[in-house]
Amino acid sequence: MTDLVPQQPDAAPAVPAVRDAATLAVLAAMEQAAEQHLDAIRPHNTKRGYANDWNLWTEFHDWLTEQTGHRIALTDVTKGTLVGFVVWLDTIKLAAPTSIDRRITGVTVTARGLGVEVPKAATVAARQALKPMKNDPERMARGRGKAAAVTPEQLRQMNAAVADGLTGLRDRALWLMAFAIAGRSAEVAALRDDGIGLVSQGLEVHVPAVKGRPPRDVVVSYGKSADTCPVRAWLTWRAASGITTGPAFLPIDVWGHMGDHALSAEACREIIARNAERAGVAVRLTGHSMRSGFITTSRKAGKREEKIRAQSGHAENSPAFWGYIREADKWTDAASEDIGL
Repeated sequence: MTDLVPQQPDAAPAVPAVRDAATLAVLAAMEQAAEQHLDAIRPHNTKRGYANDWNLWTEFHDWLTEQTGHRIALTDVTKGTLVGFVVWLDTIKLAAPTSIDRRITGVTVTARGLGVEVPKAATVAARQALKPMKNDPERMARGRGKAAAVTPEQLRQMNAAVADGLTGLRDRALWLMAFAIAGRSAEVAALRDDGIGLVSQGLEVHVPAVKGRPPRDVVVSYGKSADTCPVRAWLTWRAASGITTGPAFLPIDVWGHMGDHALSAEACREIIARNAERAGVAVRLTGHSMRSGFITTSRKAGKREEKIRAQSGHAENSPAFWGYIREADKWTDAASEDIGL
């Protein structure tokens, strides 16, 4: 039978072509032009998504710095860092696997756009780490609903299970402060000791501007219960930690040593989620649970809308704010109540 491909004589090994400086310059210019063209035709939503992915990559590095005490460059996209990013998104951010898959792409594309050579082995390993997550129904169901709003009963449940020592004092002060100021995690992370003043009625708190949102000044009243009073919790943490200036909340390592830099927003979210899980709270709480929980709890207590908005920093026409109000009001004078049934 005749071979479809005739046997070729042994060829000498190929010698890489030597390119002169002019050729290299033309090739480099074409590479740059290609990147610019691809960026120009990339949809706006895709660009925005890649920017969010890189922001998460930055948050991961902030968290990694807290864990290791050493900061590595954002451009170190390796097998180890990319797999670590996947695990962090899964265990700390509780992200859905499909979302993690998109984040891998976003980080890789952005890094390459910065001139970083991302090894193929790194992206292959990251998706190998992701594969079993895609086979987990509970993980795949993540992100399909709004964060649960924490209730005062759940705050008491968390207080009863809080860890002993300095870490426990910090954690309780952090989540109660987050609740009392209706704070985003980034706002809680940005709080400073000199922005929290004690007055006879409680605390006057300056919430710094974060991510383009304007700053605001709010008041935090004493609570009726010492266990869930944000004022007492803050004063206890402040006295125990010896803080007199700088960030309001600091990292604490496993040996009880305090760091000298502010907790990241991600660390604040992790503290809230970890303590809720420790306490056996039936729903998954996140950093946003404190913010939404304050709004719904305050509304159910009969507080005026403008007062609640001043505390949370929502705009008057914010759909998110009015969604919380509707949730809090749904059983108030319900249309099906006392209608003769």
